[in-house]
Amino acid sequence: MADNPVASLGDKTPLQYANTPYMDMLARTGCTGRLITVPEGYMPGSEVANTAILGYDLDNVYEGRGPLEAASIGYEMEAKDLALRCNIISVREDGTIKTHNGGNLTTEDAEPLIDYLNENLGTDKVKWIRGIQYRHLLIVNGGSKHIVCAPPHDHPNQPWMPLLVRPIEGMENYKEEGRMTPKETADLLNDLILRSKELLENHPLNVRRKAEGCDLANIIWPWSGGYRPAMKPLGEIYPSIKSGAVISAVDLIRGIGHYAGLDIIEVEGATGLWDTNYEGKTAAAIDNLRSKDFVFLHVEASDEAGHDGDIDLKVKTIENLDARMVGPIYEATKDWDEPVCIAVLPDHYTPVEKRIHVGEPVPFIIHAPGMKPDSVQSYDEFSCVNGAYGILRLHEFMDTLMKI
Repeated sequence: MADNPVASLGDKTPLQYANTPYMDMLARTGCTGRLITVPEGYMPGSEVANTAILGYDLDNVYEGRGPLEAASIGYEMEAKDLALRCNIISVREDGTIKTHNGGNLTTEDAEPLIDYLNENLGTDKVKWIRGIQYRHLLIVNGGSKHIVCAPPHDHPNQPWMPLLVRPIEGMENYKEEGRMTPKETADLLNDLILRSKELLENHPLNVRRKAEGCDLANIIWPWSGGYRPAMKPLGEIYPSIKSGAVISAVDLIRGIGHYAGLDIIEVEGATGLWDTNYEGKTAAAIDNLRSKDFVFLHVEASDEAGHDGDIDLKVKTIENLDARMVGPIYEATKDWDEPVCIAVLPDHYTPVEKRIHVGEPVPFIIHAPGMKPDSVQSYDEFSCVNGAYGILRLHEFMDTLMKI
């Protein structure tokens, strides 16, 4: 939900403009600061930022989105698998990317497309695993991770052909035992991308969508690939977390939770969009806090509104977060015999006027009964500059939280 000032909002950020009484109250009665969630040299993606927020050293555990989403879906990676996140996106006839989400493709509509891809392009080395909505998984057995893939949400309205997969410069012929070279892997993926366009555009689903004037879900876009990560459960890093849960509609977040040793909590109606089941996710968080030490509650709605460049919707998603999640969780837990510590923060910026992720330090709140508040009176990107915690880096946020 972090953003930059927007002229149409009176030069306020969506977070400043939105009505957020509960987050402002937590800021007044807790302590605030800013957090660097993206280490130098890493792209500002959700997989990087959320892994860092949970206290992990990216240099030791980072393998991209693909393996995390594989864990969430329940696919157990084989030793030589390369797992890539695979969007079904929408491209225009002029060769530019229209949306990274296939025109808000639903899971129901995605299922026949994934089946169709497997029937026509799948081999003993290549297969698709269905995820949620436009977010799916491509497995290449024997593939190399030493390739450059462009995240589609970072390139709206840009030509897609120059963004095709390429090997990392200088590693074109790098050889790992039992794996293709990076050049061979890039060539294979690009062939799949090009062949998928012809297949998907002629699928009955897209023929119907075109007739109805809807965006087509007409090409695959694999990115953020990696091998099986070596992440320790959070309880081994922070002994006070003897049990925990992750609540999210997004596969990669649930995958991080899986490797972190957290129970993955399914919530009916959780969509990853503005229409997600806020009340259901809130109830699940409160219920799990009764029996577990730690709950990681993730909401994707503001990020998607940022990618869509929808200012009004982004403000609405922030107000929904405050009124339908932060407020009810605070009210339900404030008088418990065992005190509950609440932290609120974005994983990264997704400015509505840029529509891409940005690796700026994000504002955060840490609130616990009895803690001495700092001088900050509201929760936003600028107020938190004056917070007592200053600027924390990566694992320092989780270290601070666990001390409380």
